[in-house]
Amino acid sequence: MNNTFIQPGKTIGIIGGGQLGRMMALAAKEAGFRIIVLDPTKDCPCGQVADEQIVAGYDDQHALQLLAEKSDVITFEFENIDYEALHQLSKNAYVPQGAEIIRITQDRITEKKTLVESGVKVAPFEVIRSTDELKNGVESLGYPCVLKTSRGGYDGKGQQVIKTSEEISEAEKLLAHGDCVLESWIAFEKEISVIVARNIKGDMECFPVGENIHVNNILHQTIVPARIKESVENAAYELAKQVAEHVQLVGTLAVEMFLTRDGELFVNELAPRPHNSGHYSIEACDFSQFAQHIRSVCNWPLKKPELLKPVIMVNILGQHVEKLIEQIPLHSDWSIHLYGKEQAKYQRKMGHITVLTDDIEATLLKLNETRIWN
Repeated sequence: MNNTFIQPGKTIGIIGGGQLGRMMALAAKEAGFRIIVLDPTKDCPCGQVADEQIVAGYDDQHALQLLAEKSDVITFEFENIDYEALHQLSKNAYVPQGAEIIRITQDRITEKKTLVESGVKVAPFEVIRSTDELKNGVESLGYPCVLKTSRGGYDGKGQQVIKTSEEISEAEKLLAHGDCVLESWIAFEKEISVIVARNIKGDMECFPVGENIHVNNILHQTIVPARIKESVENAAYELAKQVAEHVQLVGTLAVEMFLTRDGELFVNELAPRPHNSGHYSIEACDFSQFAQHIRSVCNWPLKKPELLKPVIMVNILGQHVEKLIEQIPLHSDWSIHLYGKEQAKYQRKMGHITVLTDDIEATLLKLNETRIWN
């Protein structure tokens, strides 16, 4: 890895054209960069704001080579990229994040082992490759536990909670998708996340801790500052930095954690990119996670993010869009972000709103009263 400083006016290539790529591109454009995106969907969210789009699959070697030729630096907006294709690309193009972080985070088994090596706490787990191993694992870890496919799961897909012996046979079906991880169920009080950024020189900065509320395994709300003790907040920052340093992060990493009643923190999973739980930073901080990501991969000095005001970020899924649009004329304090996706599909992330507030509890009540999410 070199210490290349990428100047404004150069071209950033983005693999993946969803909403994260879109917001990345908008932040990069503010700093004077040109954007080219690779995505199989024509007129994808990022394609709508980029200077150019290559319409092709993420593992298309010819398309990746074309992206390399047209870009001064390449980044990615999600982790389900073909590792081998990215590894090959990094040999003849400048990919400061490298392919190793993708190898680690797209496989839960590798991710868990890497977290253990980094010295942070994770839920007790077993690698499961067969029905017998599943039965033995459940016996070893006890009820409740959760079986997760090692690859391809997101937003609650590819996982099954096991509370009784009768539920083992239902969970077994996940083994058809390949090796799995069986984890002890952590009785958590809150789910929190830290977005940490690190540049090539090793400078690191964290965004304020987000408190995350999920509905049907999909992030619903992020509340910042998280309603946690200062000691827990500081411990969360240290854990995020510890992991980032261990994996030699370049770019942005979301570190998701469980907080137990007695104040213990367990790292649940990683996302090597800007993250849904960091969207609040666009309005609520003096600097967004997307701008920090661009600075990281372009080897600019990192800014220390400051929270300007308490904030609630709420996701808009496909089934919420119509009600949201009806509510827009009634709320001058809402910042609306819609991602430009063609179809408003059920349970699909279509956008988010951000509300800055001096009273988190009162604002949560008001949001509920709109009945957008009911």
